Amino acid sequence: MTLYDYIEGIKNKRIGVIGVGVSNTPLIEKLLERGCNVTACDKRTSEQLGEDYTRLSEMGAKFNLGGDYLENLDFDIVFRTPGLMPFDPHLEAVKARGGIVTSEMEVFFSLCPCRIISVTGSDGKTTTTTIISELLKAQGYTVHLGGNIGRPLLCDVDNMTKDDFAVLELSSFQLHSMSCKPDVAVITNISPNHLDKHKDYQDYIDAKSFIFLAQDAENRLVLNHENEFSAYYREKAKSEIAYFSRICELANGVYSDDKYIYRVNKGVKSVVMAIEDIKLPGTHNLENYMAAFAATDGLVGDSVCVDVARSFNGVEHRLERVRELNGVVYINDSIGTSPSRTAAGLHALKTKPILIAGGYDKHIPFDSLGDEICLNVKKLYLTGATAEKISSAVKASKYYSEDFPMIIMDDFKKTVLAASEAAEAGDIVLLSPACAAFDKFKNFMERGKYFKQIVMEL
Repeated sequence: MTLYDYIEGIKNKRIGVIGVGVSNTPLIEKLLERGCNVTACDKRTSEQLGEDYTRLSEMGAKFNLGGDYLENLDFDIVFRTPGLMPFDPHLEAVKARGGIVTSEMEVFFSLCPCRIISVTGSDGKTTTTTIISELLKAQGYTVHLGGNIGRPLLCDVDNMTKDDFAVLELSSFQLHSMSCKPDVAVITNISPNHLDKHKDYQDYIDAKSFIFLAQDAENRLVLNHENEFSAYYREKAKSEIAYFSRICELANGVYSDDKYIYRVNKGVKSVVMAIEDIKLPGTHNLENYMAAFAATDGLVGDSVCVDVARSFNGVEHRLERVRELNGVVYINDSIGTSPSRTAAGLHALKTKPILIAGGYDKHIPFDSLGDEICLNVKKLYLTGATAEKISSAVKASKYYSEDFPMIIMDDFKKTVLAASEAAEAGDIVLLSPACAAFDKFKNFMERGKYFKQIVMEL
């Protein structure tokens, strides 16, 4: 079925699209272009939506806006925004009335004509997804990068061919209760995250499993051999399992020793590359590459793996070197939205940085981050809604010393400027918040860009 066929089939339905954002705006436009009856639902007002409201209104959209935008969702089909969980009572009411609750991504899976590689996890999924995309492109494939990264792909589906690849980063929000069957699924790791949105930690763990539950023996599931939840996923999977590991030699998958990365396929082992050839620093990036190599085994040759690893500079906002000024290096790690991701960034640096952290409270513990900060940070600047919680975790650490420099400030820009003023030649000023950005910014990308702007204006 094509996208055209799908839309023709729902043309006479009452359609509600929740969220006039990056994921759903192209979908709203496509539905309106085909003459569908569409109501756009968003907590923002028409004034806040601005040009989007004017444009969509002129195209024929109806609107349900403001604080009660989820009330009376009297539609035959509802496309949810990723941030609105399927168990929300308003969506449950839609299903109880016989309506269908779906998403842009779920429909994409049902219509996509090409092979799909999907990546999820608590940390590393953006870099791993991008590496997979770079590997396939370097091998000569046409690649469509999307999901939680890149652009929404549903409206492009009719331009894809069976020989292409769709490479998707998928969040727990997108995956929860979704029907999907990627050719290759990757779970980089699992640690507490987004507990402000999920019912509990188990709900978060189980949401990730939707990336592979519909797979069969012809599909592949790539798991982190060292992650505590991989055994749980393995028991639920019907797909072929490939692991990646930094610790032990594997019978099937990708592993490393002190010097080399190896691929093992059905007992046949080959050396892929030397670890030192990976341009991106840090153990976490070694794991990202091993996950990507396992996902593309049989599709991408070893020489291409080496070329990409030697040349790929990483993704924006992930340990991104912004500039060096007066001997001080400024690094943007705004994508560090969890304690484990910030810890990985700290381990990747050879010098203890001046760290800027804090942000939106996802209700996840900072205990382990307190230890990491005491051991691996020269000076700490905290800002945002979680500043006090992180400060308490640092003070509770067994490694804490009362002379450890820790400053709490409310204003983000003033915090960056204060960290810069405290820095001396040879220092690193690192933005790695360990938190989401929603307390002060739309997303981590906006936060990272603002940090870079401040730094470039110094």
